[in-house]
Amino acid sequence: MIKNVGNYFIIPLAICVTLYVALKPDSSLNYDDYSTEGLELNYNISNDLASSSTEVDEFSQVELSNPFQSTHAYFPYLGKSYNGFKEALAFKESRGNYFTVNTLGYLGKYQFGSETLKMIGIYNPTQFLYNPELQEKAFLANAERNKWILRKDIKRFVGKTISGVKITESGILAAAHLAGPGSVKKFLRSYGGNNFSDAYGSTVRHYMKKFAGYDTSFIEADKKAKATL
Repeated sequence: MIKNVGNYFIIPLAICVTLYVALKPDSSLNYDDYSTEGLELNYNISNDLASSSTEVDEFSQVELSNPFQSTHAYFPYLGKSYNGFKEALAFKESRGNYFTVNTLGYLGKYQFGSETLKMIGIYNPTQFLYNPELQEKAFLANAERNKWILRKDIKRFVGKTISGVKITESGILAAAHLAGPGSVKKFLRSYGGNNFSDAYGSTVRHYMKKFAGYDTSFIEADKKAKATL
């Protein structure tokens, strides 16, 4: 019985304490406890990544073939690694969108043409466009094939400066992705005199400079490289 009587006092007391805390006058609150003064809240993108915003206009020719695909892509900072190389090139080509087809019919994240795809064993462009795994394999296979074709030029020209650009292996491979290995050979062997430009105005020299200095040692020279799942 005594236990039951105690409950009658405890329960109302708990309710009163709860109401007092909830309705505590503002004057008794210490707002300093909630101040953000002195905290670093201005998180800005690094200058490296912020500069990419200046390139948005370069993709104005790109069209989305998949209306449900987001036009926004976000990338981690990958430095000068192989992954950094291919993702930087992908951003330049398509903003990293696997499902993009440009106005000239180039496909996917890395903007492949149908003839190039055939050379690395891909004969179904539609299957290629909607298969991200195949697109990644195609990028590597194409780079391996280009590295084999350009192996002598890589050995001869890397480290030299041509047309104001220090030649690196990654720059050569990026330019080959843009214009084909033949156009890269012409640029190097003419010491910049023959500078191929694509339909949108991108040049071999520009790619040589923009994608210089990445580590592409992961890419092995392979004359018969194919993209297979």
